[in-house]
Amino acid sequence: MGQVNVTLNGRSYRLECSEGEEAHLVELAEYLGSHVDEMRRKFGQVGDDRLILMASLVVADELWELRREIDDLRTSLAAARRDKAASDENAKSIEADLSAKISEAAERLELINAQFSGGPTNAASRR
Repeated sequence: MGQVNVTLNGRSYRLECSEGEEAHLVELAEYLGSHVDEMRRKFGQVGDDRLILMASLVVADELWELRREIDDLRTSLAAARRDKAASDENAKSIEADLSAKISEAAERLELINAQFSGGPTNAASRR
């Protein structure tokens, strides 16, 4: 079990964490501490509990906003995937239509070529 000492608002706290998580816990405490310091600058020394609570609410608000943004991004991604699927289906349809038209044009060109190269239709009209 890992242990770290962190300081918030001038007070030290000893915390336990999983082995290997010490640096991460210190980083989190420093982040929260920066918010505690900001609250103390804004509101003065209103007590450790209140400063830590206000700072925690600011951090929770950041988390809440990021979760909302992630949900919005997931919704946008799902819509983009649906749009892509519809576009892919449309592209396949257009490709099939184009292929059919190219085949028709090729058949017409073959008929025209046969007429001008002395095919059966052309030979009968010369007599």
